[in-house]
Amino acid sequence: MYDNTLELAENKLLLLYVFNEIKLPVSNNQLTQIILENNFINYFTLQQYISELVASSFLEYIETNKKHRLVITNEGIRALNLFINRISKTKKATIDNYLKVQIDNIKKEITITSDYTIEKENNFIVNLKAMENDSILIDIKLNVVSNKQARALCSKWQNNSSDLYSNIIQLLTRD
Repeated sequence: MYDNTLELAENKLLLLYVFNEIKLPVSNNQLTQIILENNFINYFTLQQYISELVASSFLEYIETNKKHRLVITNEGIRALNLFINRISKTKKATIDNYLKVQIDNIKKEITITSDYTIEKENNFIVNLKAMENDSILIDIKLNVVSNKQARALCSKWQNNSSDLYSNIIQLLTRD
């Protein structure tokens, strides 16, 4: 029983550590990906821990760009600072290495968004957006005639947003 309690505490602290190191609001899916790719906690236990950390005000949901994201609270940071030595050095090193490699992808997922809605039959509104430090760099809404076009635009934006943004700026500022 005592070992289970220690493991539970370490796993919850590990989640707080991930948030503290990322320093960005992340979706539940992004957190799940980080934890599952490193084989720390199974999916169902992870979801339970997230709920418990939110209920105890160590994590909270915020809304950014009409999407719910998780962030660590001041209480969560205080708890982490008090008990950080309870997280194994191996697990911390694994998280640190993972974030070093993946942080650009995580940031891109947070700052580059694309989605579309059906306005009417054969009328789709595509919304492409790029943000940096909570400032909108570009927010474009386009009307297209097919689901295929809408998905293609979203995909191109997700994969090439920097180049597309630069090209749009060049086109608009050209004399």
